Amino acid sequence: MAGKLQLPPLQVLVVFEAAARHGNFTAAGNELGLTQPAVSQRIQMLENLLNGPLFERRHRGVQLTESGAALYQIVRASLMEISEQLERTRHQRSTLRIDTDMGFASYWLLPRMNALQALIPGVEVQVSTSPNDYNFRDSNAHLAIYFGNGNWPGTQAQRLFPEDVVPVCNHKIISRLGDNSPPSELLNYPLLKLPETRPQRWLTWDDWFRAQGVPQQHHADSRTYNAYSLVIQAAVEGQGIALGWRPLVAAFLESKQLFVCGPEVRTERGYYLLSSGGKPASLQQEKVIAWLLNEAWNFHHQPYLLPEYK
Repeated sequence: MAGKLQLPPLQVLVVFEAAARHGNFTAAGNELGLTQPAVSQRIQMLENLLNGPLFERRHRGVQLTESGAALYQIVRASLMEISEQLERTRHQRSTLRIDTDMGFASYWLLPRMNALQALIPGVEVQVSTSPNDYNFRDSNAHLAIYFGNGNWPGTQAQRLFPEDVVPVCNHKIISRLGDNSPPSELLNYPLLKLPETRPQRWLTWDDWFRAQGVPQQHHADSRTYNAYSLVIQAAVEGQGIALGWRPLVAAFLESKQLFVCGPEVRTERGYYLLSSGGKPASLQQEKVIAWLLNEAWNFHHQPYLLPEYK
């Protein structure tokens, strides 16, 4: 760890810079709202600390000594840099960063961004996505929304959505399947999926068929995509049947781009709202947290967005 800086009071350096720039203690005092004796006193304090003169006192003003001139260059540059940084900070917009995954950002958060931005005017909302599991210690986010079991050390986790999963397909496939087709019928179509993870992070097709009592078996026509947006796009285009996580596919179901084609399965996992467990939330963060929780509650209580399997 770096040692304590050996510096005189900042005001002394400010007075020295003004006196050196003007070449006159009285002019420096007029600029800073100090008397000439007060300026002289502070310069004397700095000279005592340095054990040497910084100015040659003359009848009509002062002139920097060699050591005074060298110090002036450093002090002037440093104070200018501080001043410029303060000015940049003063005009810099406040920011609020939310980390999440691409699927949630694309299908749930992005359609609500205008409402979120209106909640905190003047604050730049930044959304950052990652396909990896969340690690709060490695993130600079103020808030995060991630999928898992609710156990992220160092965070306060509040569940927004449980893991409710239904098979979904486009109108052509649902018209062939018909109403109340047995789950085993889905094996006659390509199954669209994400790559498997170890440990398992979300529901898989094997999990879904097991929950329906359908014997596990290899499905040769499965198609794997490395992003959930590709899985959903393939389903919309009729390339097969996908697993749909309720909050992510609700808009597709409402617009009838996709249809529920099998029973729902719920697990103990879900999407969680994460905030730091070690420090209080700012007023802006509290507003966003309350808004997100309310939006999730409204979603749960709008059944027309969640067509059931019939």
